[in-house]
Amino acid sequence: MSEVQALQGRHIVLGLSGGVACYKAAELTRLLVKAGATVQVVMTEAAQQFITPVTMQALSGRPVAASQWDAREPNNMAHINLSRQADAILVAPASADFIARLAQGRADELLSLLCLARPIEHCPLLLAPAMNREMWAHPATQRNVAQVAADGARLLGPAAGDQACGEIGDGRMLEAAELCDELIAFFQPKLLAGRRLLVTAGPTFEAIDPVRGITNLSSGKMGFAIARAAAEAGAEVTLVAGPVALATPRGVVRIDVQSAEQMLAAVLPQARRHDVFVATAAVADWRPAQSAAQKIKKDGSGQPPALAFVENPDILASVARLPAAERPWCVGFAAESHDVLAHARQKRVRKGVPLIVANNGPATFGRDDNELVLVDADGEQALPRGDKLTLARQLVIEIARRMAAQGGA
Repeated sequence: MSEVQALQGRHIVLGLSGGVACYKAAELTRLLVKAGATVQVVMTEAAQQFITPVTMQALSGRPVAASQWDAREPNNMAHINLSRQADAILVAPASADFIARLAQGRADELLSLLCLARPIEHCPLLLAPAMNREMWAHPATQRNVAQVAADGARLLGPAAGDQACGEIGDGRMLEAAELCDELIAFFQPKLLAGRRLLVTAGPTFEAIDPVRGITNLSSGKMGFAIARAAAEAGAEVTLVAGPVALATPRGVVRIDVQSAEQMLAAVLPQARRHDVFVATAAVADWRPAQSAAQKIKKDGSGQPPALAFVENPDILASVARLPAAERPWCVGFAAESHDVLAHARQKRVRKGVPLIVANNGPATFGRDDNELVLVDADGEQALPRGDKLTLARQLVIEIARRMAAQGGA
């Protein structure tokens, strides 16, 4: 299943309550449909002051529901039919007034009515708050938020930032892409719930002088995908990233480093506090013995400067050699250019780790897709080419399965 089909077969009721953030619901609808979901939009009367049902119908491909007296329903029970058909109800934006309605159990319009009528055990309710920062911080709103959460609703956000009123602070609705990602994550099996997972990603940069250095073509995309997939699976994730231009996955703690030595210094204390270590980073094997304090200039001789190199620390092997009580379950990556499986087998034994994930580095660096081979003591298992997030989710499943088989080691 490709990433664009991550919600294939899911039916989502998207509720809009009154707020200027309704404009984001248009893009959210488009993204949900692109991800494979069917989307039924339900709008309050106040929401229709900000965006029209015509727009939402065009984007969802379905007539918008706006009244509990909608005669299009054969039994005149839109609140029952809509909630029974849904895999989830997402209200975005969820205004202060709408959250108050839910907290009080009011049912005087269709959206709050169907939320009240939904079968709680089968139809989860997700809320994306959107309001002025003072409204969000008000004790009444915070009481209502606590109540709806206690009643089983899940809060997505809010974020902090610029608000339509011109003020800055908490209360801004998450962006459409963030909400789509949150909904996709919500449906992922929580195979790593209660686990702590440490991931390294990207290249390292070994300085020659203040403007030059040795690095490689790793984009970090695979490692970032693994961090996201693990967080989706319920893990507490720490991501140690080399110099890459990628957004941090939601819910992931990120530590930025440059060199291999900095990465080792960040990883070792963290490894002792995590259950799983996935060494995805393409760490430079060598670094200049000395880094010049100033830019090295050409001297006109036509000869390059003489550079001496020293070997970088082996981060994966260092973690694998920790005392058993402090050592996480280790997964290494082998990005090779030839004889991929042979090198991966040797690397697994040399590093002393239970699992190596092999791939062809030049064929995947910078790309959005990949193909992997899992190498362990029993042999190899191929994960066919796919987008990196789909592969990351498959790897998470394998990690969870193998840890369970070994008694959670």
